[in-house]
Amino acid sequence: MEHRIVMAGLFAALIAALGLVPSFQLISGVPISAQSLGVMLCGTVLGARRGALAVIIVVVLVTLGLPLLAGGRGGPAVLAGPTVGFFLGWIPAAYVTGLVMERWRPSSVALPAAIASLLGGVVVLYACGIVGMAAVLDRSLPEAAMLSLPFIPGDLVKCVLAGLITRGIATARPQSLLSRA
Repeated sequence: MEHRIVMAGLFAALIAALGLVPSFQLISGVPISAQSLGVMLCGTVLGARRGALAVIIVVVLVTLGLPLLAGGRGGPAVLAGPTVGFFLGWIPAAYVTGLVMERWRPSSVALPAAIASLLGGVVVLYACGIVGMAAVLDRSLPEAAMLSLPFIPGDLVKCVLAGLITRGIATARPQSLLSRA
């Protein structure tokens, strides 16, 4: 039990650390960062509940004011910005990613991890992010979706990376792949 809680804390730290990787902002005001890769890995490695818990830890810490988001952002103001849907969408994204990993169990983990990341870390995350962006920027859903299009190629690369990293963990330390426990 303690091991699983520690893993959630470590993956919360991973998401925070990925915020240190240099990011850049698009015209929509939403930064391109590596943190969504951390969210995907929370699901593929930890599973649905523990992956969502790791993300909830980050969301709470950021909301309390810790500058853990890309560009050193943090505090309640994040909840009023154009990234709010993506930020809060990390929770269901990690959960859905983990749920797919827990339910789909072929012998290899790379493909299920990449597809789980696509479903949770792109489809679910973008659904939440587009709604939030539309509300904050006072745009229609199609307009907000158009603003999100430039992010898709990078996120598809992150899905592949999540699959490869998850496979690496499964090979090196299979007992650490809690989504398959």
